[in-house]
Amino acid sequence: MLIFAAVMDKVRIYLLALCAVVALGSCDFMERNKPLVREIGKAVASEIERGKPSAESPRAASAAAETDGALLRQASPEGLPEQMLRRTGYTASYNRATKLPNWVAWHLTDDRTAGPAKRSGVDFEADMDVPAPRAEDADYYGSGYDRGHMCPAADNKYSVEAMRESFLFTNMCPQDGGLNRGDWNEMEQACRRWAKEYGGLYIVCGPILYKGKHKTIGRNKVVVPKAFFKVVLRMGDNPKAIGFIYKNTGGNRPKGGYVNTVDEVERLTGIDFFPALPDDVEKRVEAEADIADW
Repeated sequence: MLIFAAVMDKVRIYLLALCAVVALGSCDFMERNKPLVREIGKAVASEIERGKPSAESPRAASAAAETDGALLRQASPEGLPEQMLRRTGYTASYNRATKLPNWVAWHLTDDRTAGPAKRSGVDFEADMDVPAPRAEDADYYGSGYDRGHMCPAADNKYSVEAMRESFLFTNMCPQDGGLNRGDWNEMEQACRRWAKEYGGLYIVCGPILYKGKHKTIGRNKVVVPKAFFKVVLRMGDNPKAIGFIYKNTGGNRPKGGYVNTVDEVERLTGIDFFPALPDDVEKRVEAEADIADW
């Protein structure tokens, strides 16, 4: 309100100036001083436009942030070790037993894929917000596995801090190099195209750990996932969701070869995805999976 009042004070000054010009005399005066009159008119219009309430009012921005936050909160299975980590570009559920994220969720929009942040020169980092023992760079040396991003670096170009946080090991899993640089990377690129086409996506991904003994790497015994999941939700007038499951091996298959319903991903992981959705919407979108809709 203070900003709007200041703008209106300026408008009043410009209007008084315009009135003074008119009062000073004749049409002849006006004709000779067209540039002055025109500039005062432009200034009045500009200040009125600047003073209009933003289309994204504080209340609207707060509501949007609340919606984003709700859709980023997934319901992990009861009893699963979980430490919540809220980062600039994503939210993660961390598991101290596996030294992996249980899941990582983020809201991807087209503007997040461009900006000042560059991947080059950013180092992988141990996350000091979680207790030791924790995953470190040395755990991956000689392991045969890539340091596989869950929330990709390329989805965080809009912020230097978001880019840095995407390299924390709480956003990583040991991932087969062929998968990481192949079909998994192709899915990340597809998500960026969909975010541009549909105005944004809510994405959740993470490791799948089947029952039984798990392989580990490094002195900190970082668990190697058997597979990975990714679920994608788009909102709007006709919400849609789709799930994908990738074995932790190399390969070259079309995206459709990895498609599953979100319901099936829930069955495998025990995670309840997007519980903040209205029940009827959640039930419908999580039971459908058609790559042709994307």
